[in-house]
Amino acid sequence: MLGEKTSSANIAVKDLKIAKNFYENTLGLKRIDTFEDEVIVYKSGNSSIVVYRSEFAGTNKSTCVTWAVGDDIENIVSDLKNKGVRFEHYDIPNTTLNGDIHIDGSMKVVWFKDPDGNILNLINQ
Repeated sequence: MLGEKTSSANIAVKDLKIAKNFYENTLGLKRIDTFEDEVIVYKSGNSSIVVYRSEFAGTNKSTCVTWAVGDDIENIVSDLKNKGVRFEHYDIPNTTLNGDIHIDGSMKVVWFKDPDGNILNLINQ
């Protein structure tokens, strides 16, 4: 039923102005729509990310968005680090940490948080 339909990620934030700066200037997403002072919709590849104001921002303790970035992962991690992004380091079985990148065989992955503590990640797959 929904397998052929487009979906989007939804990210709750407390302050839309701070989130706008992070998602546009730090992550480089392009704004495609806004709804008053409550919602900003961004284009991300063939999908969209909806950033909206909520009192429950940052309460999700799991990954809310994953970007598949392929072989660009090292360059993107470097660029984000230069923009002040701090990466999360986790103790994951069978995984080694090379700088900020968790490696398991051919898989490379990083996690980081937005200003509200929402967990975002990049994977080379």
